[in-house]
Amino acid sequence: MHTGVSPIERPQTSEPPLPVASSGERVRFPAAPARLEELVRRELTPVWRLLRRVGLSEAEADDAAQQVFIVAARRLAEIDPARQRAFLFSTALHVGRRAHRTRSRRREDDDDALVSRRDSVPGLDELLDQKRARALLDELLAAMSEDLRVVFVLYEIEELTMAEIAQVLELPPGTVASRLRRARAEFQSGVARIEKTPGEPR
Repeated sequence: MHTGVSPIERPQTSEPPLPVASSGERVRFPAAPARLEELVRRELTPVWRLLRRVGLSEAEADDAAQQVFIVAARRLAEIDPARQRAFLFSTALHVGRRAHRTRSRRREDDDDALVSRRDSVPGLDELLDQKRARALLDELLAAMSEDLRVVFVLYEIEELTMAEIAQVLELPPGTVASRLRRARAEFQSGVARIEKTPGEPR
């Protein structure tokens, strides 16, 4: 995470499983080129983590990450090697938005953050602190608008440069910078509010 912005440590998440088909079998790409295998090996975790940070549950992120790499496999010949991560992140954001719309239509609430905050294991203070930090980060991100949250996650958590974010989101650099400033301000304001009222319901 970029320094000087957040007092919260970068969340430690378990790595996602390799993409699997709806039947539960691992996806096999016939005669998968070495480039695709390397792409999955190197970029699956960042893609999955991005999907989680934009509001998907772990199960939703697993499914969405699978979709992202299926799209990449189908379009591999079209993807500029210099823009592979930009393509994957852009695709992940589109897939994530579609997952949100599907959830809204079904009116299913995602209670992952709430479950994490209520989870406790007596005697495992460090583990509990990590869970609280992740739940707090999710809470602060959820309070942001999608436009600000995406820029904040890409810059502060995934550590993309401003130029890379502008490329992924297809936005002018000035717009990215403006959104990042606003997102940082909202994040710091949220942290200050929580620190001001420790232990009280928010």
